[in-house]
Amino acid sequence: MKHRYHEAKYFRGLIGGFLFIIITRIKMSISSDEVNFLVYRYLQESGFSHSAFTFGIESHISQSNINGALVPPAALISIIQKGLQYVEAEVSINEDGTLFDGRPIESLSLIDAVMPDVIQTRQQAYRDKLAQQQQQAAGSGTSSSSSSSNTGPQGGTKNGEGAANGEENGSHALAKMMEVDRDVEIPQSKAMVLRGHESEVFICAWNPVNDLLASGSGDSTARIWNLSENSTGGSTQLVLRHCIREGGQDVPSNKDVTSLDWNSEGTLLATGSYDGFARIWTKDGNLASTLGQHKGPIFALKWNKKGNFILSAGVDKTTIIWDAHTGEAKQQFPFHSAPALDVDWQNNNTFASCSTDMCIHVCKLGQDRPVKTFQGHTNEVNAIKWDPTGSLLASCSDDMTLKIWSMKQDSCVHDLQAHSKEIYTIKWSPTGPGTNNPSANLMLASASFDSTVRLWDVERGVCIHTLTRHQEPVYSVAFSPDGRHLASGSFDKCVHIWNTQTGALVNSYRGTGGIFEVCWNATGDKVGASASDGSVSFDFYTHAHTNPGLVYVCVSVCIHLWFFRGLQ
Repeated sequence: MKHRYHEAKYFRGLIGGFLFIIITRIKMSISSDEVNFLVYRYLQESGFSHSAFTFGIESHISQSNINGALVPPAALISIIQKGLQYVEAEVSINEDGTLFDGRPIESLSLIDAVMPDVIQTRQQAYRDKLAQQQQQAAGSGTSSSSSSSNTGPQGGTKNGEGAANGEENGSHALAKMMEVDRDVEIPQSKAMVLRGHESEVFICAWNPVNDLLASGSGDSTARIWNLSENSTGGSTQLVLRHCIREGGQDVPSNKDVTSLDWNSEGTLLATGSYDGFARIWTKDGNLASTLGQHKGPIFALKWNKKGNFILSAGVDKTTIIWDAHTGEAKQQFPFHSAPALDVDWQNNNTFASCSTDMCIHVCKLGQDRPVKTFQGHTNEVNAIKWDPTGSLLASCSDDMTLKIWSMKQDSCVHDLQAHSKEIYTIKWSPTGPGTNNPSANLMLASASFDSTVRLWDVERGVCIHTLTRHQEPVYSVAFSPDGRHLASGSFDKCVHIWNTQTGALVNSYRGTGGIFEVCWNATGDKVGASASDGSVSFDFYTHAHTNPGLVYVCVSVCIHLWFFRGLQ
Protein backbone atom coordinates (compact mmCIF):
# COMPACT_ATOMS: atom_id res chain seq x y z
CA MET A 1 0.00 0.00 0.00
CA LYS A 2 1.20 3.48 -0.75
CA HIS A 3 2.68 5.60 1.98
CA ARG A 4 0.71 8.76 1.30
CA TYR A 5 1.16 10.82 4.41
CA HIS A 6 1.61 14.08 2.49
CA GLU A 7 -1.33 13.25 0.25
CA ALA A 8 -3.37 12.54 3.35
CA LYS A 9 -2.48 15.96 4.74
CA TYR A 10 -3.47 17.56 1.43
CA PHE A 11 -6.72 15.59 1.39
CA ARG A 12 -7.49 16.66 4.96
CA GLY A 13 -6.85 20.29 4.06
CA LEU A 14 -9.11 20.01 1.03
CA ILE A 15 -11.89 18.38 3.02
CA GLY A 16 -11.40 20.84 5.85
CA GLY A 17 -11.89 23.75 3.46
CA PHE A 18 -14.94 22.12 1.93
CA LEU A 19 -16.49 21.41 5.33
CA PHE A 20 -15.74 24.99 6.39
CA ILE A 21 -17.77 26.25 3.45
CA ILE A 22 -20.66 24.00 4.42
CA ILE A 23 -20.47 24.99 8.09
CA THR A 24 -20.48 28.71 7.30
CA ARG A 25 -23.52 28.36 5.05
CA ILE A 26 -25.51 25.89 7.14
CA LYS A 27 -25.82 26.23 10.88
CA MET A 28 -24.22 23.07 12.23
CA SER A 29 -21.65 22.01 14.79
CA ILE A 30 -18.64 19.99 13.64
CA SER A 31 -15.65 19.36 15.88
CA SER A 32 -12.10 18.79 14.68
CA ASP A 33 -12.16 15.39 16.42
CA GLU A 34 -15.12 14.35 14.26
CA VAL A 35 -13.42 15.53 11.07
CA ASN A 36 -10.21 13.75 12.05
CA PHE A 37 -12.08 10.52 12.77
CA LEU A 38 -13.87 10.54 9.41
CA VAL A 39 -10.60 11.23 7.56
CA TYR A 40 -8.92 8.42 9.54
CA ARG A 41 -11.69 6.00 8.60
CA TYR A 42 -11.49 7.08 4.95
CA LEU A 43 -7.76 6.33 4.87
CA GLN A 44 -8.33 2.91 6.44
CA GLU A 45 -11.16 2.02 4.08
CA SER A 46 -9.14 3.13 1.06
CA GLY A 47 -6.21 0.91 1.97
CA PHE A 48 -3.81 3.68 3.04
CA SER A 49 -2.91 1.85 6.26
CA HIS A 50 0.44 3.59 6.80
CA SER A 51 -1.03 7.04 6.27
CA ALA A 52 -3.94 6.09 8.55
CA PHE A 53 -1.52 5.00 11.26
CA THR A 54 0.54 8.20 11.06
CA PHE A 55 -2.54 10.40 10.93
CA GLY A 56 -4.14 8.49 13.82
CA ILE A 57 -1.08 9.08 16.00
CA GLU A 58 -0.84 12.80 15.23
CA SER A 59 -4.57 13.44 15.65
CA HIS A 60 -4.87 11.26 18.80
CA ILE A 61 -7.63 9.09 17.35
CA SER A 62 -7.12 6.55 20.14
CA GLN A 63 -8.26 9.19 22.66
CA SER A 64 -11.44 9.96 20.78
CA ASN A 65 -14.80 9.21 22.40
CA ILE A 66 -16.41 8.42 19.04
CA ASN A 67 -17.86 4.90 18.80
CA GLY A 68 -16.54 3.66 15.47
CA ALA A 69 -19.05 0.81 15.40
CA LEU A 70 -21.87 3.33 14.93
CA VAL A 71 -20.20 5.14 12.04
CA PRO A 72 -21.18 3.56 8.69
CA PRO A 73 -18.59 2.76 6.01
CA ALA A 74 -17.81 5.56 3.52
CA ALA A 75 -19.21 8.14 5.96
CA LEU A 76 -16.82 10.87 4.83
CA ILE A 77 -17.64 10.39 1.16
CA SER A 78 -21.35 10.42 1.98
CA ILE A 79 -21.23 13.74 3.82
CA ILE A 80 -19.01 15.25 1.12
CA GLN A 81 -21.48 14.23 -1.56
CA LYS A 82 -24.31 15.86 0.38
CA GLY A 83 -22.26 19.02 0.81
CA LEU A 84 -21.41 19.01 -2.89
CA GLN A 85 -25.10 18.79 -3.73
CA TYR A 86 -25.74 21.79 -1.48
CA VAL A 87 -23.11 23.89 -3.27
CA GLU A 88 -24.53 22.80 -6.65
CA ALA A 89 -27.93 23.98 -5.47
CA GLU A 90 -26.47 27.32 -4.39
CA VAL A 91 -24.95 27.83 -7.83
CA SER A 92 -28.09 26.87 -9.71
CA ILE A 93 -30.93 28.20 -7.56
CA ASN A 94 -31.92 31.76 -6.76
CA GLU A 95 -32.77 32.89 -3.25
CA ASP A 96 -36.51 32.60 -4.04
CA GLY A 97 -36.07 28.93 -4.98
CA THR A 98 -36.34 29.35 -8.75
CA LEU A 99 -33.71 28.00 -11.16
CA PHE A 100 -31.05 30.57 -12.01
CA ASP A 101 -31.78 31.72 -15.59
CA GLY A 102 -33.97 28.65 -15.97
CA ARG A 103 -31.01 26.27 -15.95
CA PRO A 104 -31.09 22.81 -14.34
CA ILE A 105 -28.78 22.20 -11.40
CA GLU A 106 -25.19 21.92 -12.61
CA SER A 107 -22.80 19.18 -11.56
CA LEU A 108 -19.58 20.43 -9.98
CA SER A 109 -16.32 18.69 -9.24
CA LEU A 110 -15.12 18.61 -5.65
CA ILE A 111 -12.28 21.01 -6.47
CA ASP A 112 -14.69 23.47 -8.10
CA ALA A 113 -16.98 23.33 -5.09
CA VAL A 114 -14.31 24.36 -2.58
CA MET A 115 -13.42 27.53 -4.49
CA PRO A 116 -14.54 30.52 -2.37
CA ASP A 117 -16.14 32.45 -5.26
CA VAL A 118 -17.66 29.48 -7.10
CA ILE A 119 -21.25 30.79 -6.86
CA GLN A 120 -20.57 34.30 -8.15
CA THR A 121 -18.13 33.08 -10.80
CA ARG A 122 -20.45 30.42 -12.23
CA GLN A 123 -23.53 32.66 -12.21
CA GLN A 124 -21.66 35.53 -13.88
CA ALA A 125 -20.23 33.15 -16.49
CA TYR A 126 -23.72 32.00 -17.42
CA ARG A 127 -24.99 35.59 -17.57
CA ASP A 128 -22.17 36.46 -19.98
CA LYS A 129 -22.85 33.35 -22.07
CA LEU A 130 -26.57 34.12 -22.25
CA ALA A 131 -25.91 37.72 -23.30
CA GLN A 132 -23.52 36.54 -26.03
CA GLN A 133 -26.08 34.06 -27.37
CA GLN A 134 -28.75 36.78 -27.45
CA GLN A 135 -26.43 39.11 -29.40
CA GLN A 136 -25.60 36.37 -31.91
CA ALA A 137 -29.27 35.54 -32.35
CA ALA A 138 -30.16 39.20 -32.96
CA GLY A 139 -27.37 39.69 -35.52
CA SER A 140 -27.70 36.46 -37.51
CA GLY A 141 -31.46 36.29 -38.01
CA THR A 142 -33.27 33.11 -39.00
CA SER A 143 -30.28 31.26 -40.44
CA SER A 144 -28.38 31.80 -37.25
CA SER A 145 -31.29 30.55 -35.21
CA SER A 146 -31.48 27.46 -37.39
CA SER A 147 -27.77 26.88 -36.97
CA SER A 148 -27.87 27.39 -33.25
CA SER A 149 -30.74 24.93 -33.01
CA ASN A 150 -28.19 22.16 -33.39
CA THR A 151 -26.41 23.31 -30.27
CA GLY A 152 -29.23 25.16 -28.54
CA PRO A 153 -32.47 23.96 -26.99
CA GLN A 154 -33.22 21.46 -29.76
CA GLY A 155 -29.69 20.16 -29.63
CA GLY A 156 -30.09 19.82 -25.92
CA THR A 157 -33.28 17.85 -26.46
CA LYS A 158 -31.54 15.49 -28.86
CA ASN A 159 -28.74 14.99 -26.40
CA GLY A 160 -31.29 14.43 -23.73
CA GLU A 161 -32.98 11.79 -25.83
CA GLY A 162 -29.66 10.11 -26.42
CA ALA A 163 -28.94 10.19 -22.71
CA ALA A 164 -32.33 8.73 -21.98
CA ASN A 165 -31.77 5.91 -24.44
CA GLY A 166 -28.33 5.31 -23.03
CA GLU A 167 -29.75 5.19 -19.53
CA GLU A 168 -32.40 2.76 -20.65
CA ASN A 169 -29.80 0.55 -22.32
CA GLY A 170 -27.58 0.80 -19.26
CA SER A 171 -30.44 -0.18 -16.98
CA HIS A 172 -31.26 -3.11 -19.25
CA ALA A 173 -27.64 -4.27 -19.15
CA LEU A 174 -27.57 -3.90 -15.37
CA ALA A 175 -30.81 -5.84 -15.03
CA LYS A 176 -29.39 -8.55 -17.26
CA MET A 177 -26.25 -8.77 -15.12
CA MET A 178 -28.38 -8.97 -11.98
CA GLU A 179 -30.33 -11.84 -13.51
CA VAL A 180 -27.08 -13.73 -13.97
CA ASP A 181 -26.05 -12.87 -10.43
CA ARG A 182 -29.29 -14.29 -9.02
CA ASP A 183 -28.18 -17.72 -10.19
CA VAL A 184 -25.23 -17.62 -7.80
CA GLU A 185 -26.38 -15.08 -5.23
CA ILE A 186 -26.84 -16.13 -1.61
CA PRO A 187 -30.05 -14.63 -0.15
CA GLN A 188 -30.12 -12.69 3.12
CA SER A 189 -32.57 -15.25 4.51
CA LYS A 190 -29.71 -17.76 4.58
CA ALA A 191 -27.61 -15.59 6.91
CA MET A 192 -26.84 -16.27 10.56
CA VAL A 193 -25.55 -13.39 12.69
CA LEU A 194 -22.96 -13.88 15.45
CA ARG A 195 -22.72 -10.77 17.61
CA GLY A 196 -19.76 -9.66 19.68
CA HIS A 197 -17.22 -7.22 18.25
CA GLU A 198 -17.78 -3.52 18.89
CA SER A 199 -15.78 -2.18 15.94
CA GLU A 200 -14.37 -3.14 12.53
CA VAL A 201 -13.08 -6.68 12.09
CA PHE A 202 -9.84 -6.56 10.10
CA ILE A 203 -8.74 -10.19 10.10
CA CYS A 204 -9.95 -13.73 10.63
CA ALA A 205 -8.28 -17.15 10.65
CA TRP A 206 -9.53 -20.72 11.00
CA ASN A 207 -8.01 -23.14 13.45
CA PRO A 208 -6.24 -25.81 11.31
CA VAL A 209 -7.70 -28.69 13.35
CA ASN A 210 -11.07 -27.62 14.79
CA ASP A 211 -13.91 -25.41 13.62
CA LEU A 212 -12.71 -22.46 15.67
CA LEU A 213 -12.69 -19.11 13.90
CA ALA A 214 -10.45 -16.38 15.30
CA SER A 215 -11.16 -12.73 14.52
CA GLY A 216 -9.29 -9.51 15.24
CA SER A 217 -10.92 -6.11 15.55
CA GLY A 218 -10.48 -2.41 16.11
CA ASP A 219 -12.15 -2.87 19.50
CA SER A 220 -8.80 -4.09 20.93
CA THR A 221 -9.98 -7.68 21.14
CA ALA A 222 -9.56 -10.93 19.31
CA ARG A 223 -12.32 -13.50 19.58
CA ILE A 224 -12.45 -17.25 19.14
CA TRP A 225 -15.79 -18.50 17.84
CA ASN A 226 -16.66 -22.17 18.33
CA LEU A 227 -18.73 -23.19 15.33
CA SER A 228 -18.33 -26.94 15.57
CA GLU A 229 -21.02 -27.71 18.14
CA ASN A 230 -23.95 -26.37 16.11
CA SER A 231 -22.74 -24.75 12.92
CA THR A 232 -26.21 -23.73 11.78
CA GLY A 233 -27.84 -22.89 15.07
CA GLY A 234 -25.43 -20.91 17.16
CA SER A 235 -21.90 -20.45 18.46
CA THR A 236 -19.91 -19.64 21.55
CA GLN A 237 -17.19 -17.03 21.73
CA LEU A 238 -14.09 -16.36 23.81
CA VAL A 239 -13.01 -12.73 24.15
CA LEU A 240 -9.24 -12.13 24.13
CA ARG A 241 -8.77 -8.66 25.60
CA HIS A 242 -5.49 -7.01 24.65
CA CYS A 243 -4.14 -5.14 27.67
CA ILE A 244 -0.87 -3.45 28.60
CA ARG A 245 0.77 -2.90 31.99
CA GLU A 246 0.54 0.64 33.34
CA GLY A 247 1.33 1.46 36.95
CA GLY A 248 1.39 -2.21 37.83
CA GLN A 249 -2.11 -2.80 36.46
CA ASP A 250 -3.50 -4.29 33.25
CA VAL A 251 -5.41 -1.69 31.25
CA PRO A 252 -6.96 -2.01 27.77
CA SER A 253 -4.43 -1.24 25.04
CA ASN A 254 -7.05 0.66 23.00
CA LYS A 255 -5.30 -0.48 19.82
CA ASP A 256 -6.36 -2.48 16.78
CA VAL A 257 -5.57 -6.19 16.52
CA THR A 258 -3.74 -6.32 13.19
CA SER A 259 -2.72 -9.94 12.64
CA LEU A 260 -3.65 -13.50 13.62
CA ASP A 261 -2.09 -16.93 13.10
CA TRP A 262 -2.73 -20.38 14.56
CA ASN A 263 0.10 -22.84 15.13
CA SER A 264 0.00 -26.01 13.01
CA GLU A 265 -1.41 -28.12 15.84
CA GLY A 266 -4.27 -25.70 16.47
CA THR A 267 -3.45 -25.35 20.17
CA LEU A 268 -2.12 -21.78 20.22
CA LEU A 269 -3.14 -18.51 18.59
CA ALA A 270 -0.69 -15.65 18.04
CA THR A 271 -1.96 -12.07 17.67
CA GLY A 272 -0.23 -8.85 16.69
CA SER A 273 -1.44 -5.39 17.62
CA TYR A 274 -0.95 -1.70 16.91
CA ASP A 275 0.33 -1.38 20.48
CA GLY A 276 3.55 -3.08 19.34
CA PHE A 277 3.02 -6.31 21.28
CA ALA A 278 2.56 -9.85 20.02
CA ARG A 279 0.64 -12.24 22.23
CA ILE A 280 0.22 -16.01 22.43
CA TRP A 281 -3.13 -17.43 23.56
CA THR A 282 -4.36 -20.94 24.18
CA LYS A 283 -7.37 -22.09 22.16
CA ASP A 284 -9.31 -21.81 25.43
CA GLY A 285 -8.69 -18.06 25.44
CA ASN A 286 -5.98 -17.87 28.10
CA LEU A 287 -3.01 -15.52 27.61
CA ALA A 288 0.19 -17.61 27.55
CA SER A 289 2.85 -15.00 26.65
CA THR A 290 3.27 -11.34 25.79
CA LEU A 291 6.07 -10.60 23.33
CA GLY A 292 7.33 -7.04 23.61
CA GLN A 293 10.38 -5.84 21.71
CA HIS A 294 8.94 -4.02 18.69
CA LYS A 295 8.85 -0.24 18.98
CA GLY A 296 5.76 0.26 16.88
CA PRO A 297 2.74 -1.51 15.41
CA ILE A 298 3.07 -5.10 14.23
CA PHE A 299 1.90 -5.56 10.64
CA ALA A 300 2.34 -9.34 10.26
CA LEU A 301 3.24 -12.45 12.22
CA LYS A 302 3.55 -16.15 11.33
CA TRP A 303 4.22 -19.44 13.11
CA ASN A 304 6.79 -21.72 11.55
CA LYS A 305 5.60 -25.21 10.63
CA LYS A 306 7.32 -26.86 13.60
CA GLY A 307 5.57 -24.48 15.98
CA ASN A 308 8.60 -23.50 18.05
CA PHE A 309 9.11 -20.02 16.55
CA ILE A 310 6.95 -17.01 15.74
CA LEU A 311 8.03 -14.41 13.19
CA SER A 312 6.81 -10.81 13.35
CA ALA A 313 7.21 -7.69 11.18
CA GLY A 314 6.79 -4.15 12.40
CA VAL A 315 6.66 -0.50 11.50
CA ASP A 316 9.99 -0.13 13.37
CA LYS A 317 11.68 -1.56 10.21
CA THR A 318 12.62 -4.82 11.92
CA THR A 319 11.57 -8.46 11.95
CA ILE A 320 11.88 -10.67 15.03
CA ILE A 321 11.99 -14.43 15.59
CA TRP A 322 10.44 -15.32 18.97
CA ASP A 323 10.78 -18.49 21.02
CA ALA A 324 7.17 -19.62 21.35
CA HIS A 325 7.89 -21.58 24.55
CA THR A 326 9.70 -18.87 26.53
CA GLY A 327 8.29 -15.75 24.86
CA GLU A 328 11.81 -14.38 24.40
CA ALA A 329 13.18 -12.81 21.23
CA LYS A 330 15.66 -15.20 19.62
CA GLN A 331 16.94 -12.67 17.06
CA GLN A 332 15.98 -9.26 15.70
CA PHE A 333 16.73 -8.48 12.05
CA PRO A 334 17.22 -4.71 11.42
CA PHE A 335 17.89 -4.85 7.69
CA HIS A 336 15.02 -2.86 6.19
CA SER A 337 15.23 0.92 5.88
CA ALA A 338 11.46 1.40 6.14
CA PRO A 339 8.49 -0.38 7.78
CA ALA A 340 8.34 -4.15 7.20
CA LEU A 341 4.96 -5.14 5.76
CA ASP A 342 4.94 -8.93 5.42
CA VAL A 343 6.90 -12.06 6.31
CA ASP A 344 6.75 -15.72 5.27
CA TRP A 345 8.71 -18.79 6.38
CA GLN A 346 10.64 -20.78 3.77
CA ASN A 347 11.39 -23.50 6.32
CA ASN A 348 11.60 -23.69 10.11
CA ASN A 349 14.65 -21.40 10.33
CA THR A 350 14.66 -19.26 7.16
CA PHE A 351 12.18 -16.60 6.13
CA ALA A 352 11.60 -13.73 3.71
CA SER A 353 10.46 -10.21 4.55
CA CYS A 354 9.30 -7.27 2.44
CA SER A 355 9.02 -3.57 3.10
CA THR A 356 8.04 -0.15 1.89
CA ASP A 357 11.74 0.23 1.04
CA MET A 358 11.04 -1.89 -2.11
CA CYS A 359 13.44 -4.64 -0.97
CA ILE A 360 12.95 -8.30 -0.11
CA HIS A 361 15.37 -9.93 2.34
CA VAL A 362 15.78 -13.65 2.94
CA CYS A 363 17.18 -14.21 6.44
CA LYS A 364 18.18 -17.20 8.55
CA LEU A 365 18.20 -17.60 12.30
CA GLY A 366 21.74 -17.26 13.61
CA GLN A 367 23.09 -15.23 10.69
CA ASP A 368 23.70 -11.51 11.10
CA ARG A 369 23.23 -10.62 7.41
CA PRO A 370 20.54 -11.52 4.86
CA VAL A 371 21.39 -14.69 2.94
CA LYS A 372 19.74 -13.13 -0.12
CA THR A 373 18.32 -9.75 -1.10
CA PHE A 374 15.95 -9.35 -4.04
CA GLN A 375 15.67 -5.95 -5.68
CA GLY A 376 13.60 -5.04 -8.71
CA HIS A 377 10.33 -3.57 -7.52
CA THR A 378 9.98 0.18 -8.02
CA ASN A 379 7.45 0.78 -5.26
CA GLU A 380 6.39 -0.66 -1.91
CA VAL A 381 6.28 -4.46 -1.72
CA ASN A 382 2.96 -5.37 -0.11
CA ALA A 383 3.10 -9.15 0.26
CA ILE A 384 5.39 -12.15 -0.23
CA LYS A 385 4.63 -15.88 -0.29
CA TRP A 386 6.79 -19.00 -0.74
CA ASP A 387 5.37 -21.75 -2.94
CA PRO A 388 4.51 -25.09 -1.24
CA THR A 389 8.01 -26.47 -1.84
CA GLY A 390 9.81 -23.33 -0.66
CA SER A 391 11.70 -23.01 -3.93
CA LEU A 392 9.93 -20.00 -5.47
CA LEU A 393 9.04 -16.73 -3.78
CA ALA A 394 6.23 -14.54 -5.14
CA SER A 395 6.00 -10.83 -4.38
CA CYS A 396 3.49 -8.12 -5.26
CA SER A 397 3.86 -4.38 -5.20
CA ASP A 398 2.35 -0.96 -5.64
CA ASP A 399 4.32 -0.87 -8.91
CA MET A 400 1.50 -3.06 -10.31
CA THR A 401 3.81 -6.02 -10.93
CA LEU A 402 3.95 -9.56 -9.63
CA LYS A 403 7.45 -11.05 -9.50
CA ILE A 404 8.66 -14.62 -9.01
CA TRP A 405 12.08 -15.13 -7.41
CA SER A 406 14.43 -18.08 -6.95
CA MET A 407 17.30 -18.48 -4.50
CA LYS A 408 19.36 -19.68 -7.47
CA GLN A 409 19.52 -16.25 -9.14
CA ASP A 410 19.49 -12.55 -8.27
CA SER A 411 17.04 -11.35 -10.91
CA CYS A 412 13.41 -12.40 -10.94
CA VAL A 413 12.35 -15.55 -12.77
CA HIS A 414 9.14 -13.91 -14.01
CA ASP A 415 8.04 -10.28 -14.08
CA LEU A 416 4.27 -10.53 -14.50
CA GLN A 417 2.65 -7.29 -15.67
CA ALA A 418 -1.10 -7.32 -16.23
CA HIS A 419 -2.78 -5.46 -13.39
CA SER A 420 -3.53 -1.77 -13.93
CA LYS A 421 -3.33 -0.74 -10.26
CA GLU A 422 -1.55 -1.74 -7.07
CA ILE A 423 -1.46 -5.46 -6.24
CA TYR A 424 -2.48 -5.88 -2.62
CA THR A 425 -1.99 -9.57 -1.91
CA ILE A 426 -1.11 -12.97 -3.41
CA LYS A 427 -1.72 -16.64 -2.57
CA TRP A 428 -0.31 -19.93 -3.90
CA SER A 429 -2.68 -22.81 -4.54
CA PRO A 430 -2.31 -25.92 -2.31
CA THR A 431 -1.58 -28.00 -5.42
CA GLY A 432 1.40 -29.52 -7.18
CA PRO A 433 4.57 -31.00 -5.65
CA GLY A 434 4.81 -30.85 -1.88
CA THR A 435 1.03 -30.65 -1.32
CA ASN A 436 -1.90 -32.99 -0.67
CA ASN A 437 -2.95 -32.45 -4.29
CA PRO A 438 0.25 -33.33 -6.21
CA SER A 439 -1.47 -34.15 -9.49
CA ALA A 440 -3.09 -30.71 -9.84
CA ASN A 441 -1.24 -27.81 -11.44
CA LEU A 442 0.29 -25.13 -9.23
CA MET A 443 -1.36 -21.71 -9.53
CA LEU A 444 -0.85 -18.26 -8.05
CA ALA A 445 -3.68 -15.81 -7.35
CA SER A 446 -3.21 -12.04 -7.20
CA ALA A 447 -5.69 -9.44 -5.90
CA SER A 448 -5.50 -5.84 -7.02
CA PHE A 449 -6.94 -2.40 -6.47
CA ASP A 450 -8.00 -2.56 -10.15
CA SER A 451 -10.95 -4.66 -8.87
CA THR A 452 -9.73 -7.87 -10.51
CA VAL A 453 -8.30 -11.18 -9.40
CA ARG A 454 -5.89 -13.01 -11.69
CA LEU A 455 -4.90 -16.67 -11.72
CA TRP A 456 -1.41 -17.42 -13.03
CA ASP A 457 0.39 -20.43 -14.41
CA VAL A 458 3.76 -19.65 -12.87
CA GLU A 459 5.69 -22.31 -14.76
CA ARG A 460 4.78 -20.66 -18.07
CA GLY A 461 4.53 -17.16 -16.64
CA VAL A 462 1.06 -16.52 -18.10
CA CYS A 463 -2.31 -15.40 -16.76
CA ILE A 464 -4.86 -18.20 -17.22
CA HIS A 465 -7.96 -16.45 -15.79
CA THR A 466 -8.95 -12.87 -15.06
CA LEU A 467 -11.84 -12.69 -12.58
CA THR A 468 -13.69 -9.42 -13.11
CA ARG A 469 -16.94 -9.40 -11.14
CA HIS A 470 -15.76 -7.17 -8.27
CA GLN A 471 -16.45 -3.43 -8.48
CA GLU A 472 -13.95 -2.14 -5.89
CA PRO A 473 -10.39 -2.97 -4.74
CA VAL A 474 -9.87 -6.64 -3.88
CA TYR A 475 -8.16 -7.08 -0.52
CA SER A 476 -8.02 -10.83 -0.05
CA VAL A 477 -8.01 -14.17 -1.85
CA ALA A 478 -7.88 -17.73 -0.51
CA PHE A 479 -7.81 -21.17 -2.14
CA SER A 480 -9.93 -24.06 -0.89
CA PRO A 481 -7.84 -26.94 0.53
CA ASP A 482 -8.28 -28.97 -2.66
CA GLY A 483 -7.41 -25.98 -4.86
CA ARG A 484 -10.62 -26.30 -6.87
CA HIS A 485 -12.16 -23.06 -5.63
CA LEU A 486 -10.96 -19.57 -4.82
CA ALA A 487 -12.64 -17.11 -2.46
CA SER A 488 -12.15 -13.38 -3.00
CA GLY A 489 -13.20 -10.43 -0.87
CA SER A 490 -13.49 -6.83 -2.01
CA PHE A 491 -14.43 -3.45 -0.65
CA ASP A 492 -17.54 -3.72 -2.83
CA LYS A 493 -18.90 -5.76 0.13
CA CYS A 494 -18.94 -8.98 -1.91
CA VAL A 495 -17.43 -12.39 -1.28
CA HIS A 496 -17.16 -14.39 -4.50
CA ILE A 497 -16.39 -18.10 -4.88
CA TRP A 498 -14.75 -19.05 -8.20
CA ASN A 499 -14.00 -22.30 -10.00
CA THR A 500 -10.22 -22.23 -10.49
CA GLN A 501 -10.29 -24.49 -13.55
CA THR A 502 -12.87 -22.56 -15.56
CA GLY A 503 -12.75 -19.12 -13.92
CA ALA A 504 -16.53 -19.25 -13.50
CA LEU A 505 -18.28 -17.48 -10.62
CA VAL A 506 -19.89 -20.21 -8.52
CA ASN A 507 -21.37 -18.37 -5.53
CA SER A 508 -21.58 -14.80 -4.31
CA TYR A 509 -22.72 -12.99 -1.20
CA ARG A 510 -23.11 -9.26 -0.71
CA GLY A 511 -22.72 -8.09 2.87
CA THR A 512 -23.00 -4.69 4.51
CA GLY A 513 -19.32 -3.78 4.76
CA GLY A 514 -16.15 -3.90 2.69
CA ILE A 515 -14.35 -7.25 2.94
CA PHE A 516 -10.84 -7.21 4.40
CA GLU A 517 -10.05 -10.92 4.65
CA VAL A 518 -11.29 -14.31 3.43
CA CYS A 519 -10.14 -17.76 4.59
CA TRP A 520 -11.13 -21.44 4.20
CA ASN A 521 -11.19 -23.92 7.05
CA ALA A 522 -9.09 -27.08 6.91
CA THR A 523 -11.85 -29.34 5.62
CA GLY A 524 -12.95 -26.92 2.93
CA ASP A 525 -16.59 -26.70 4.01
CA LYS A 526 -16.44 -23.20 5.50
CA VAL A 527 -15.12 -19.82 4.36
CA GLY A 528 -14.49 -16.93 6.73
CA ALA A 529 -14.61 -13.25 5.82
CA SER A 530 -14.02 -10.15 7.94
CA ALA A 531 -15.56 -6.81 7.06
CA SER A 532 -15.26 -3.07 7.64
CA ASP A 533 -18.65 -2.96 9.36
CA GLY A 534 -17.30 -5.23 12.08
CA SER A 535 -18.31 -8.55 10.58
CA VAL A 536 -16.61 -11.88 9.96
CA SER A 537 -18.14 -14.54 7.74
CA PHE A 538 -17.67 -18.21 6.96
CA ASP A 539 -19.19 -20.59 4.43
CA PHE A 540 -19.86 -24.30 4.60
CA TYR A 541 -19.19 -26.33 1.47
CA THR A 542 -19.86 -30.06 1.29
CA HIS A 543 -18.10 -32.20 -1.28
CA ALA A 544 -21.22 -34.07 -2.40
CA HIS A 545 -21.22 -34.35 -6.17
CA THR A 546 -24.97 -34.18 -6.65
CA ASN A 547 -26.20 -31.46 -4.32
CA PRO A 548 -23.26 -29.61 -2.81
CA GLY A 549 -23.97 -26.83 -0.33
CA LEU A 550 -22.08 -23.85 1.01
CA VAL A 551 -22.63 -21.78 4.14
CA TYR A 552 -21.18 -18.36 4.91
CA VAL A 553 -20.76 -16.91 8.37
CA CYS A 554 -19.98 -13.25 8.72
CA VAL A 555 -18.42 -12.14 12.02
CA SER A 556 -18.51 -8.48 12.90
CA VAL A 557 -20.11 -6.39 15.42
CA CYS A 558 -22.20 -9.26 14.18
CA ILE A 559 -21.40 -12.47 12.32
CA HIS A 560 -23.52 -13.66 9.42
CA LEU A 561 -23.91 -17.28 8.40
CA TRP A 562 -24.97 -17.97 4.82
CA PHE A 563 -26.13 -21.27 3.34
CA PHE A 564 -25.10 -21.87 -0.27
CA ARG A 565 -26.55 -24.37 -2.69
CA GLY A 566 -25.42 -25.48 -6.10
CA LEU A 567 -21.66 -25.09 -5.74
CA GLN A 568 -20.11 -27.08 -8.57
